[in-house]
Amino acid sequence: MPIIVAPMMLCITFGLSLIIWKLNKKIINYIKRCMMSLIINIYYSGENGSARKFVNEMISRGIVERIRKEEGNLRYEYFFPMDNPETVLLIDKWKNEEALDIHHKSLTMKEIAELREKYGLKMKVEKYREWES
Repeated sequence: MPIIVAPMMLCITFGLSLIIWKLNKKIINYIKRCMMSLIINIYYSGENGSARKFVNEMISRGIVERIRKEEGNLRYEYFFPMDNPETVLLIDKWKNEEALDIHHKSLTMKEIAELREKYGLKMKVEKYREWES
């Protein structure tokens, strides 16, 4: 009898461990999606001042101001690297993944993509998570 019980207990223990692991994974994913802000650094690069022209048009068309007013946007700022006049850095911060997902599905994103294409810009994207305490 003990020979059968030991493997059964091992299976039950393993099964419970697997369930707990899956729950922990879901909890961690929930925390990442809802409780951690996201910082997105986008480096726009072009030629003949096209990156700066892109930023000027983003501002003059009111796109930047609209993004700053979107639910969940915490920061939207452009910076110009001293050592690379053909690049512009955008630091974009969102309350959580859901807010960023909504932004990515917006008509504003279509406008940005059209402007990026108009100015022939290339992008390098970095994404960071920040725990909000």
